[in-house]
Amino acid sequence: MFKIGQLSVFSLLILSFAVLSILVPSGNADGILGTDLATFSVLGASTVTNTGATTLTGDLGVSPGLAITGESTITVNGTNAATSGNPFVQAGDVVSGLAQNQLATAKTELGSLGAGTLLPANLAGLSLTPGIYTVPAGTSNLTGTLTLNGQGNLNAFWVFQMPSTLITSPGSVVNVINTGSGAGVYWNVGSSATLDTTTSFEGNILALTSITLDTGATDQCGRALANTGAVTMDTNTISIGCSNLMGGSAGTGGSGGLGGGLIVPPGGGTPTPLPPVSAPEPGTMLLLGSGLASFACMMRMKR
Repeated sequence: MFKIGQLSVFSLLILSFAVLSILVPSGNADGILGTDLATFSVLGASTVTNTGATTLTGDLGVSPGLAITGESTITVNGTNAATSGNPFVQAGDVVSGLAQNQLATAKTELGSLGAGTLLPANLAGLSLTPGIYTVPAGTSNLTGTLTLNGQGNLNAFWVFQMPSTLITSPGSVVNVINTGSGAGVYWNVGSSATLDTTTSFEGNILALTSITLDTGATDQCGRALANTGAVTMDTNTISIGCSNLMGGSAGTGGSGGLGGGLIVPPGGGTPTPLPPVSAPEPGTMLLLGSGLASFACMMRMKR
């Protein structure tokens, strides 16, 4: 049996972990991406086409179309087992159909947030705090590096309303820093999106028509989701797992592919931001551990 001192320590441990579980966000459970859509790293409507060795973390799907060309050179590390064939490829089935419906809904809900702050067509060189932004069409929307700085908020979000196209230049970079597992980045594209060669991108591309990833382009933390057209890939990496969001160039895993930051009211409607949450300082964890150890020692001495 536990003695009083032992029970007190045990109870304090449970209480401490309960408090920490409140401080750390749960991710994307009530996010703007529906539960079926959130499992996909790539979702096309008419077709999905691939050339070269492409790696996906997250499911691959197409609906209402059925064709996935070049599937044999795609490595899919997915989550949502299909009923036949490749276990993480959904082609024209119920799951991919539901995901497409959720994609259309998500685009509408993102649009309901409004225009926000108007930015120049070329985002290169900017460092943006969380918020809602409109980016007009341009020859290129990114010729260099765009930094998205969450300022320590684990639930930070960025919404980019792109009334026309999203186009990046070769070697351009989107770098998300100082945020965490509850964050969200959404590129709400009014027509098509093109990531040029060796672009290093982050965030969820929700395109009305098609998405093209040229040779070597990557989205290390996000999704390529096309609502009515094709997704075309060429030796790419797309992942709903993330690394390095709290630090410099890529931090915290399990972010749900930057699909957080916003919640949708029951039954749909305009999304609202998740409450800001800061990561516990390393010193906080050290003090907690020291306090528990001291308390345990005191209880043993009193027995």
